[in-house]
Amino acid sequence: MTSESSESQPIPAGRLEGFAAEAFQAVGVPPGDANTIAQLMTRIDLRGLDGHGIFRLPQYIQRIKAGGINVNPNIRIARETSSTALIDGDNSVGHLAVGEAARVAIEKAEKCGVAWVGTNNSNHAGAASIYAMMPLERDMIGLYVAVGSANHLPPWGGIEMLLSTNPIACAIPGLEEPPIVLDMATTVASYGKVKIAAERGETMPEGWMIDVEGNPLTDPKRADEGFLLPIGGYKGYGLALIFGLLAGTLNGAAMGRDVIDFNKDQGTLTNTGQFIIALDIKAFADVETFKRSVDGVIRTMKESPTLPAVEKIKVPGEQSDKKRNQRNRDGVPIPKFLLARLDTLAAELKIGTLV
Repeated sequence: MTSESSESQPIPAGRLEGFAAEAFQAVGVPPGDANTIAQLMTRIDLRGLDGHGIFRLPQYIQRIKAGGINVNPNIRIARETSSTALIDGDNSVGHLAVGEAARVAIEKAEKCGVAWVGTNNSNHAGAASIYAMMPLERDMIGLYVAVGSANHLPPWGGIEMLLSTNPIACAIPGLEEPPIVLDMATTVASYGKVKIAAERGETMPEGWMIDVEGNPLTDPKRADEGFLLPIGGYKGYGLALIFGLLAGTLNGAAMGRDVIDFNKDQGTLTNTGQFIIALDIKAFADVETFKRSVDGVIRTMKESPTLPAVEKIKVPGEQSDKKRNQRNRDGVPIPKFLLARLDTLAAELKIGTLV
């Protein structure tokens, strides 16, 4: 693996956000929406989730130019009860549809204690954790699940790719400790990591993918010849299936053979589905007492004995939190191949370059 520092250039987060916003405005996205999307994408990169942030900008722009995304959507509540809602994203950029779903979920949870809000007619929305973390600001727990934007996983024992990476994220606040933030695909690796490896000319570890004969596949440029492996074998397949039913089928969104591969098809509507749950802590416990207890659990985990080769125990979200602090200070490292691609994008859109 190549070192991040030698192959990348640090870019201040504010500049990254401004460039993305300008790019979206150049293809007709209203300024307020462009700023919202750019802010969320930058937040993703700050947490080190590099396959889902500015890396995706050229793809989003290409899809907008091809007519695959509506730049002036009427995002609305299509169905609702006191504690649930279904958001029709009107084929908007996914960040807008899911951001609205999170807002509605938080608002309803404040009244009902817990709320479940799904989406349909949405699109790829970046990293799951940024949405799961939104309820934290209101002393709530957040849980987010999405149907991925391309199928890369067959049913256990099969070879037809009928399921996506279908990620889940959950954010639980502490009092003095940073929140626990789990963000994971139901596959061993997200497809974004495969794309990054291909661009950097790196090989994938054995165990990420296999070909249709069951042999290990380590060349990311041959990813179309195989498929991703689920976490935990058949258990990961089961999770991907259930998540697809809850985030896709239940919402009237795409699932199974209906999922559009947005890596290859820029014009067809994806009808992507997601859902977010907001759980108000005070409906179950005293908020400070709960957060203090979470701190205790975190410290118990981190202070527990390790195996000889393990330096220290970490909790979910710890690495991303450290990267966020580092990148806020030093800038977001943008790989040289991506800088070149963003320069090309800037020329096409007639906007200023990133650097």
